[in-house]
Amino acid sequence: MSLSDRPVALVTGAATGVGRACALQFAQRGFAVIVNYSRSETEANQTASEIKTLGTPVSVIRADVSVASEVHSMLDHVRNQYGRLDCLVNNAAATEFVEHSDLDAMTEDAWDRILGVNLKGPFFVTRAAAKLLAEGDGGSVVNVSSVAGFTGAGSCIAYCASKGGLNTMTKSLARALGPKIRVNAVCPGPIDSRWIRDGNPDWDLNEMVANYPIPKPSQPDDIADAVLFFSTGTKLTTGQLLAVDGGQMLT
Repeated sequence: MSLSDRPVALVTGAATGVGRACALQFAQRGFAVIVNYSRSETEANQTASEIKTLGTPVSVIRADVSVASEVHSMLDHVRNQYGRLDCLVNNAAATEFVEHSDLDAMTEDAWDRILGVNLKGPFFVTRAAAKLLAEGDGGSVVNVSSVAGFTGAGSCIAYCASKGGLNTMTKSLARALGPKIRVNAVCPGPIDSRWIRDGNPDWDLNEMVANYPIPKPSQPDDIADAVLFFSTGTKLTTGQLLAVDGGQMLT
């Protein structure tokens, strides 16, 4: 397959966790993959190395998605290198582990950083990618959100607020960008990943999910399965928010 004929996927925050799982699943399906990262350069290159073993093209691009100029440079690279974009996954995210009741501990700098990455970032990347996505046969945007955007329970108030905003923005973008571009969101519950283990070692994942209908935390590939469904497994689905949470919101 020539480079111009090969579908292309851009995954933000693709160095580790869910982003890495998405990038690998796209590569397994024959996509050329752009691995975006902000700080985890070593892990991003490791993800790219694994993609190369699958025989598909891969690029590694550093860009802070909360900075519009860096986002535009990244999309310029995608256009110049590949000439197309078929799927965008807005996965990059940030948080702090702050007790919700401790309002003073939720600093303005942390608030701005979390909303910058989690809410401004997906908008900036989608805006910069929209023209390229629309030039093909129909593009897909998948936002990796969180059930925290429904429940208001999560690592901190700013994180919950950012994901609630992302859920609403998913619907707004689906209206604005249709019919050429579909926009959906996957909303994970607890994920067994470095995000929680390093962020708050005091959290017991097994205890958190013990009363769920499916009493186990998700793995990054469980979330990537849903992302790939929205990206490649459906043509008439847009503006939808899919919880992948083991039934958390039923409890």
